[in-house]
Amino acid sequence: MRVLVIGGDGYCGWATALHLSNRGYDVGILDNLVRRHWDLELGVETLTPIASIQKRIQRWHDLTGKHIDLFVGDITNYSFLESTLQQFQPDAIAHFGEQRSAPFSMIDREHAVLTQVNNVVGTLNLIYAMREHFPDCHLVKLGTMGEYGTPNIDIEEGYITIEHNGRKDTLPYPKQPGSFYHLSKVHDTHNIHFACRIWGLRATDLNQGIVYGVLTEETGMDEMLINRLDYDGVFGTALNRFCIQAAIAHPLTVYGAGGQTRGFLDIRDTVRCLEIAIANPAERGEFRVFNQFTEQFSVGELALMVKKAGTAMGLNVEINNISNPRIEKEEHYFNAKNTKLLDLGLQPHYLSDSLLDSLLNFAVKYQSRVDNQHILPKVSWGGKS
Repeated sequence: MRVLVIGGDGYCGWATALHLSNRGYDVGILDNLVRRHWDLELGVETLTPIASIQKRIQRWHDLTGKHIDLFVGDITNYSFLESTLQQFQPDAIAHFGEQRSAPFSMIDREHAVLTQVNNVVGTLNLIYAMREHFPDCHLVKLGTMGEYGTPNIDIEEGYITIEHNGRKDTLPYPKQPGSFYHLSKVHDTHNIHFACRIWGLRATDLNQGIVYGVLTEETGMDEMLINRLDYDGVFGTALNRFCIQAAIAHPLTVYGAGGQTRGFLDIRDTVRCLEIAIANPAERGEFRVFNQFTEQFSVGELALMVKKAGTAMGLNVEINNISNPRIEKEEHYFNAKNTKLLDLGLQPHYLSDSLLDSLLNFAVKYQSRVDNQHILPKVSWGGKS
């Protein structure tokens, strides 16, 4: 099966491309490499020294004998996208090619517009190209659990059955996104759902929780294959950021009271979830939604777990509750369903002490690359802080 990984130079996309290639899929990567440009714009670097995409792919070929096609360009350019699809002839498309940071989208008007144009227009181009040339291709789009917000009821997997004034229907689950980035994901969801209903496309929406970790079976094969690991206040995510802060004896920065509860998963489960979704495609006209996470924690609970693991390793770990730059509930009900991927065979890697030790040791190894100027959040939902 031929799988085109859009955004294959990024954190989840790179690991997924290698995993699928290793499992025997014919993989192509389409990426505009803009994530590296945003690092330059913000003046930050990933904790890990990542090689160019060309060198990474060549190293993968040298080690495994497997070939990955590379297409450098932007899916908001319809002509480029159309010609790439016709050249590669995908059976499935794994779509990671979006600006993925909520803080980035909240920097100012320009970054909000950039995020929405990049994400919404790119995805709209993609579904049009699929309708015109590959109507049987399966689209697996990476969504986010952040689309749901924090409702005071259980979060279902994409749909909810409602009885109202004596009538019953099953409808898309209500969305309460918390940033212009999350809003772009909701727009994508509606556009893809519409394309499935009206044009008969097939799609799976993976509403992913917060991913942690850096090593997969494939990215751990060689230093040249290493994945990026962000710790800065714009692109860094909670657990990865906490482990890196612990490694350099910087207090763990918990936003507000720390009661914000979210779904989390290991990056090894991210790549496996993509593989499962691709191997079990949606039907023509079907828009499936899987909630892609394995455990739920509050941010405060995560900080305490990292402090415990770090202290056991001899690190000096403190926790600092700082003013929350986001506008969000800091204490709330959160109970999200996540059974569909488990039913299809996902065997989760849970967050154990040994995994935290591994992540902390990784952070210690590269601690000399940390720039302390970029640890604290610089973007507030009310404007620059």
